Amino acid sequence: MRYGGNTTCVEVRHGRDIIILDAGTGLRKLGLSLLEEFKRGQLNLSLLLSHTHWDHIQGLPFFAPIYESRCRLHILGSEGARKSLVAAITGQMESTYFPVPFSRLPSNIEIEELKDFNFSIGHFLVRAFRANHPGVTVGYRLFAPDGVVCFFPDTEPRTGGDDRDMIEFVRDADVLILDSQYDRAEYKKHTGWGHGCVDDSVALALKANVKKLVLFHHDPDHADQKIDAFLKHARALVKKANGKLKVEAAREGMTIQLGGKSSQ
Repeated sequence: MRYGGNTTCVEVRHGRDIIILDAGTGLRKLGLSLLEEFKRGQLNLSLLLSHTHWDHIQGLPFFAPIYESRCRLHILGSEGARKSLVAAITGQMESTYFPVPFSRLPSNIEIEELKDFNFSIGHFLVRAFRANHPGVTVGYRLFAPDGVVCFFPDTEPRTGGDDRDMIEFVRDADVLILDSQYDRAEYKKHTGWGHGCVDDSVALALKANVKKLVLFHHDPDHADQKIDAFLKHARALVKKANGKLKVEAAREGMTIQLGGKSSQ
């Protein structure tokens, strides 16, 4: 109840540039917040999808701005595992599943499959990197004037954080949002599922000289007390390694100001 139960959705801002990372069920509350903030103003939004598994796209039909003609939404992501990105996005709004078809939306929506893993969005420079997760999945590195944010909601680092390509991709990030679903005992039973372990997340972040690690992709069966234990264990690992890494566990409403403190 304290960490929250919505699926993946993170908002990143710099000035007037707004990037949304994944369209899980958290997108519904974000949409309401954006409409309240911008009132009658134009909304120009970019949505980066890590992949098209349902928990990462199912919030889109309930995203209030797409029912407003003043909203312009640019969706970018890799091709769907078996179909095109367009088919994956629009298919969940067919009449079998949803009362409003995608073609009837009044907003201006552009869907683009990534052909180049290096591109720009406003003041952001963005790089994509293939994640270790079933299907076609990527993570992102966002370069903004205020710092660097890396986002890997679904990925399985190699045990011990010994993944050289991944380490180099997230190196020196100000914030690394990383799949840390399991503890060591749970991970042994779920190796190969495409999700990470707290121990490996900390090890990888330390090797990459990350400033802040955010434990992400909480297991639906984990209560707040379990996540608290994950956080305590992660911080103990950092202390044991004499590291300077800061660790937080993602919770709904959390705000991280680059160069500043976290708040809720």
